[in-house]
Amino acid sequence: MATVRFIGVGEPKPKRRLVLPAWLPAYLQAAPLALILGCFLLLPILMIAVVSFWDYDFAQMYPGFVTFNYTETLGSWVTWKTYLNTLKFALIVWAITLFVGFWVAYFLAFHIRTAAMQSMLFLVCTVPFLTSNVIRMISWIPVLGRNGLINQALVGAGILPQPIEWLLYSDFAVILAMVHLYTLFMVTPIFNTLMRIDKALVEAARDAGASSWQILTNVILPLAKPGMAIGTIFVVTLVMADFSTVQVMSGGQSASVALIMKNQMSLLQYPAAAANAVVLLILVLLMVAGILRIVDIRKEL
Repeated sequence: MATVRFIGVGEPKPKRRLVLPAWLPAYLQAAPLALILGCFLLLPILMIAVVSFWDYDFAQMYPGFVTFNYTETLGSWVTWKTYLNTLKFALIVWAITLFVGFWVAYFLAFHIRTAAMQSMLFLVCTVPFLTSNVIRMISWIPVLGRNGLINQALVGAGILPQPIEWLLYSDFAVILAMVHLYTLFMVTPIFNTLMRIDKALVEAARDAGASSWQILTNVILPLAKPGMAIGTIFVVTLVMADFSTVQVMSGGQSASVALIMKNQMSLLQYPAAAANAVVLLILVLLMVAGILRIVDIRKEL
């Protein structure tokens, strides 16, 4: 028989529970981050894209919809040459930082046995980053200059009859400074990836008769690809957006896309600079998308 329960006088009624939809908690958790990214990332990019279609003169900007900013950007051979020069810097710096960064990370991960020593040596790699980029760039001038340490040593030793002119204020100086500035951005993700490799895999390959080179190419390198991809994204994006290194170390004899935008903004040509920024952003996003298509960095994240 069914039991009927009567609520007496003065007895509290049962409380109703508020049941939230299953999807709502996840959206509430993601809302703060989405709000921050929307306000400080997506909204500025949208504003840059809008301004890139405005007209301008020497005094002010005029809201509207014109396309000559992109026509001047994409229709000028000087601009294309500058983009190729920027890509050249990015490619060379990426190759050097990848080579140096991998071997530094490999040494720290597999040849340093104690975690304390690994941490100490890794902190040593970060010491140059305690100073600003400008100071680290300027520090190369007394080393690479005509009367710098390298030229004085080579001429004094009788190796060269006269100082080398191309060490400073050249593409060589730009690439050297960029490698100095951005190598750590390659070392850190690769080192983090190598530390996650199970050492038992290396021992198993060695017990199976694999040589050191075979272990490196068949075990370590495939497992290190996510870290190498993350380091590549860091280095390439930083080089593509760098203008101070190109300006200081080339002595005005070389150019980059970011340096063009900096000069355009100094001349109050904000729509033209915005058009260059949009083109550069699309180019960098295509490069990052290509990297993500080759390597799945979710293994690292």
